[in-house]
Amino acid sequence: MVISKESVKYSLNNIKKSKARSILTILSIFVGIATIFIFVSFGWGLYDYIDEFTSSSSADKLLIQPKGGGGVPGLDNTFRLLEDDLGVIENTAGIYEATGIHMGVGEIEQDDSKKYVFIMSYDPDLPMIMELSDIEIVKGRELRDGDSGKVTLGYNYMVRNRIFPKAYAVNSKINVQGVDLRIVGFYESVGNPQDDANIYIINNFMEDLYPEKNLSYGMVIARADKDNIDEVGDRVEDKLRQYRDLDEGKEDFTVQSYSDLLESFTIVLDIIIGFIILIALISVVVSAVNTANTMITSVLERF
Repeated sequence: MVISKESVKYSLNNIKKSKARSILTILSIFVGIATIFIFVSFGWGLYDYIDEFTSSSSADKLLIQPKGGGGVPGLDNTFRLLEDDLGVIENTAGIYEATGIHMGVGEIEQDDSKKYVFIMSYDPDLPMIMELSDIEIVKGRELRDGDSGKVTLGYNYMVRNRIFPKAYAVNSKINVQGVDLRIVGFYESVGNPQDDANIYIINNFMEDLYPEKNLSYGMVIARADKDNIDEVGDRVEDKLRQYRDLDEGKEDFTVQSYSDLLESFTIVLDIIIGFIILIALISVVVSAVNTANTMITSVLERF
């Protein structure tokens, strides 16, 4: 069917006479199409983000945690991971290296203002916690062996009124647990206010900062054979169970590979993406109904 000049002229005149209706119709079509593209692109972006982690340096990591919450304040700390447990993990076949992470809450003070934040300590020679978090220093440097009395901070400490009214800088001091500690570096922003307020110290200094606390590891991170990581994880679980004299199924610890964590996250992500697609479809249906209603009204008016 050939579109004549008269048809085009008639259509343009009709649009001109019904400007509001025409604009709303075009807008509803645009919104419906744009909604689909935005939501689908968002979903694929999240999946690509997970794929990057799957192939990143975190893919060869095993996480061993006590079931009571890993020493995180506010959770049960009945079950503990100690230095002997770390030795058992290190001596498991398929484990290349392992390191323990201490976790605690610290009181920080600036003038008359006090805050409570998470303090994490690690072995600077095995900074696997940073590989796991995939964050890097943006100012200053990483902690080194022997850096007692020194800290690295999350990103928000560099920004005024994020944590305290005054921002901190490299080589300035921050009061933690009543002790002035020298700042040697700041990490890039994670986007989570809690993570961006973390304080990091070395393991050896954790004992000095909490002299009266019976320290245990809140988490042990092990680097394993990536191609057989599930098998190595089972081996670690068996050896720890035997060492702690526990029956199978009654372990007071968990062993997870990073891929296991990503799989759990992917299941949740599938639900979120499904909900997003549902919203997109509803938007399309509303747009289609609106467009059809406008067209029917136009036809009836002509008739």
